[in-house]
Amino acid sequence: MKPLTRSDWLETHAYLQPVAELSGDIDRAAASVETARPETPAWEEYEADFRSGVPLLQSLGAAVDLAPAGRMTLSLVHKLASDSSFEKLRADASALDAELQREAGAPRRIVDWLLGETALTPSSPGLLRYLGWTALGRYLAPVRDAFASWRDEERWLRPYCPTCGSAPSMAHLVGVDPGRLRFLSCGRCGTRWRYKRTGCPFCEDDAQRLAGLTVEGERGLRIDYCESCRGYLKTYDGQGDEALLLSDWTSLHLDLLAHDRGLKRLAASLYDLEPLLSQEPMNEAL
Repeated sequence: MKPLTRSDWLETHAYLQPVAELSGDIDRAAASVETARPETPAWEEYEADFRSGVPLLQSLGAAVDLAPAGRMTLSLVHKLASDSSFEKLRADASALDAELQREAGAPRRIVDWLLGETALTPSSPGLLRYLGWTALGRYLAPVRDAFASWRDEERWLRPYCPTCGSAPSMAHLVGVDPGRLRFLSCGRCGTRWRYKRTGCPFCEDDAQRLAGLTVEGERGLRIDYCESCRGYLKTYDGQGDEALLLSDWTSLHLDLLAHDRGLKRLAASLYDLEPLLSQEPMNEAL
C-alpha cells in the first residue's frame, strides 16, 4: 500500500479541508522563518533528573536555551500578521503581534508561558499556543532526535512527554503480537515515547486492557478508551503513514465520534475542540 498523502486523506475527508488549509498556511509561514540551531544538552548533567521523571525542558541540568524559539515565535506571528491568506488569522496575528512587541523580554516570556507559566495573558491564547509550539517544535528537532537516541525508553514509561512534560495527544501501536509496543505521541513538541502496552495514560489504571472503538475505512485509526475514567486516546494501528495520521488535525472527526459516545478528551491538543462540538466551522478551532 502506497504512503498516504494529505491530498489522499482530504479526498475522503473533505470536511477537514478548512483546518488543513489553515495549518498549511501556518506551516508555510513557519518554513520561511529562520530556524536557530540549539546546542545538544550535556546528557550526563541531565541523567539524574531523567531518572527522577523530570522532562528535559524542565531540567536545570539540561539547560536547553529556549529563547531562540521565542524569537522564532515572534517572527512567525509578525509574518502571519502581514502575509496570511486568511483574513481572521491575519487580524488575530496582527493584534497579537502588537501585544508581544510591548512585552519586555517577550521571547523568554513566550516560552515560559508555553511551558505552563501564567504571567503572560495574550488576547488570542489558542493562536499563540499553536504558533509557539510550531516554532518550538521546529527549533527542538535536532535535540529531540538526539534525546531519542540517548534515553533508555524502559526507564521512562511515564504518561507524559519526556521532552516537554505534556500529556499525549495520540498513540501508535508498532510491531506484531505478542511483542507489540505502544508509543505515545506529543502533539506539542513532536516527541514519541514508549509506554506500557495496556493501561490508561490519564488515570494510569492498569487493571484491564483498554476498550477499543474501530472506525471502518480509517486506515488503522481507532479510539482506545478507559472504562474507569472514560478518557480516550486516538490510536494509529499501522505503519508507513505516521507523519500524517499522528497529526492531531487529520483525526478531529474521531474526537467528535468519541464525544458522541460519552467519552472525554483528556489528551493534550493544540486545537480548541469546543467549536467543533458546537458545529462551528473547523477553521475557528485553532
